[in-house]
Amino acid sequence: MTERELIGAISVGIVLLLVAIRVPVGIAMGAVAFGGIWASISLNAGLGVLKAVPFEMVGDWNLSAIPMFLLMGYIAASSELTKNLFKSARITLGWLPGGLASATVISAALFASASGSSVATAAAFSRTAVPEMLKAKYHPGLATGSVAAAGTLGALIPPSVLMIVFGITMSESINQLFLAGLIPGVLSAVVFILYITIRVTLQPSLAPRVREEISAEEKREAFRDVWPLPLIILCVIGGIFVGLFTPTEAGAIGAALTILLAIVRRSFTLEGFRDALKRTATGTASIFIIVVGAALFQRLLGLTGLASYFSDLVAMHIHSQLGVILAISVLYLVMGCFLEPVSIMLLTLPVLAPVLEHYSIDLVWFAVITVKLLEMGMVTPPMGLNIFVVKGAMGDQVTLGQVFRGTFGFLLSDILTLALIIAFPILSLWLPGLTH
Repeated sequence: MTERELIGAISVGIVLLLVAIRVPVGIAMGAVAFGGIWASISLNAGLGVLKAVPFEMVGDWNLSAIPMFLLMGYIAASSELTKNLFKSARITLGWLPGGLASATVISAALFASASGSSVATAAAFSRTAVPEMLKAKYHPGLATGSVAAAGTLGALIPPSVLMIVFGITMSESINQLFLAGLIPGVLSAVVFILYITIRVTLQPSLAPRVREEISAEEKREAFRDVWPLPLIILCVIGGIFVGLFTPTEAGAIGAALTILLAIVRRSFTLEGFRDALKRTATGTASIFIIVVGAALFQRLLGLTGLASYFSDLVAMHIHSQLGVILAISVLYLVMGCFLEPVSIMLLTLPVLAPVLEHYSIDLVWFAVITVKLLEMGMVTPPMGLNIFVVKGAMGDQVTLGQVFRGTFGFLLSDILTLALIIAFPILSLWLPGLTH
């Protein structure tokens, strides 16, 4: 290992140490990158990179898709365009064993695909779906576990902020990544529903059958209120698929359409709009800080040659694509226990990029695998963020142990889905292939 490669390795260790003591990831990567470039080259080089890279990254047109999709989701939530989403899903799937939990999965997937936030989805359905399930005598673990797990589905089902960040970091088409995540995202939801149905069939006491008479008028009301959200998602994804607009344009069109529908339905308020703008600005700023820090850190790894050294080291010990994918999967699952998804992605991708290139791993396929692994980290102990969100929303009605145990079966379902995605790349690559 050369002196520069050693500086790169020490820099990685310092970043991990700073993250462990709760220094914000973006700040940690940016500060260490500046210090590492100074130490390995010169102070002027460090200052030059510090001046150039943030402007290059923030000025990237593709990044403007992030605030647009965030705004679309926040306006949809504040304008009650998601109203009766759970109720309509319950009417449709209530006949299944564990039908309320399955309805939660479907409605949360739709909500998450619009909001782009796993945490927001978990919080929203903790207040709507979980009380309904507990009232119906569902086991607390199944009720809370289904909400925590279903909240992660928005990471794969487009539009996805994680896919945008991956595309910018790895210079991949965001259109292709969005399309690649659609089938695996739907597959994840289907596997969750199958798990719920099979488990409740084998253990009916977990979810007693709900016998309720729903009038025709109630059904009409439920489905009348739910159509705006699927329409918005269909317009955004359909427009991208047929090539009418780019992801950035799709985000702007989705946000504008959401505002228009809210006005038409008379649920748009200036107070809600201001709140949506504030939350969008806050969310965008936090993501951009991490993106800029990661770009600086990526420059350090390139200048020190550590990424190439790591690639050669991996090539000496692992001799197949599958071996590399499995090793990366273990790494991401471990990191997912302690860090949030965007941080993990931007911390690791600069190091892994040469490895992926060496083994000729398709980056669109790898993006789906990566996002699937990162969403699993949202429900893995000890730091599964969605689990704490659900527990916080429910207060003393459930224990933290019940929520953790409730998500275990969903984690096993995720592992099955991940295995299918790895074994059959066509699941991720078929839709993107249709646009070539």
